[in-house]
Amino acid sequence: MHRFWDQVIKPIIISARPNIIVEIGSLSGKNTFKLLDYCKACNAQTITIDPNPLFDLQSLKEKYGEAADVLQMFSLEALPLIEKYDLLLIDGDHNWYTVYNELKLAERMAERSGQFPIVMLHDTQWPYGRRDMYYYPESIPAEMRKLYAKRGMRRGRSKLLKSGGKNPQLYNAVYENGETNGVLTAVEDFMRESKFHLKYYQLFSNNGLGIIVPEKSPLHSILPYIIKSSKQ
Repeated sequence: MHRFWDQVIKPIIISARPNIIVEIGSLSGKNTFKLLDYCKACNAQTITIDPNPLFDLQSLKEKYGEAADVLQMFSLEALPLIEKYDLLLIDGDHNWYTVYNELKLAERMAERSGQFPIVMLHDTQWPYGRRDMYYYPESIPAEMRKLYAKRGMRRGRSKLLKSGGKNPQLYNAVYENGETNGVLTAVEDFMRESKFHLKYYQLFSNNGLGIIVPEKSPLHSILPYIIKSSKQ
């Protein structure tokens, strides 16, 4: 997601001025540290959710203090513990079950607080827009888990390859497309069911970035320009 920082994420943050940011999935912290620089300067807070963050937590806390909080948990366990947030960045487990339920938990928070957060979701296009991937297959209920294998993918081919291809080191669903399969499918199912009036924007570069914004948000006046500039 950090590849979208300069042209998309940073302008949205500057415009929306979120007080509490929740980030799901941090890896080495390339996006996390940028969020925390904003939070430290603007007296805000980033809550990062990742069961296995790949950076030094003590150094992070020493540098950013109260601006930083890290929950070493699965997102579906951590999100109910957070009372309110203004911006949610989803870049964790790229499968229908996890993403759909992350959005449902954001909706429940919004029902309590009265305000749906701005949501940005990575990997809404190929390869995981229409195909599940599981970092921790055992964390997904068996009935919601697609048949999967540690094998790679090729664009335009539904079935996994026997060798090579994209991301052969990960647990990928054997087949692409179909119901309850992939990040974008989860977003579409959520948007169709949500009680909130929301608008969805889609960027296609860097594996795709989806943006969900409440219908009455002032961000709608600038988002078309942000998206247009990101294509250049």
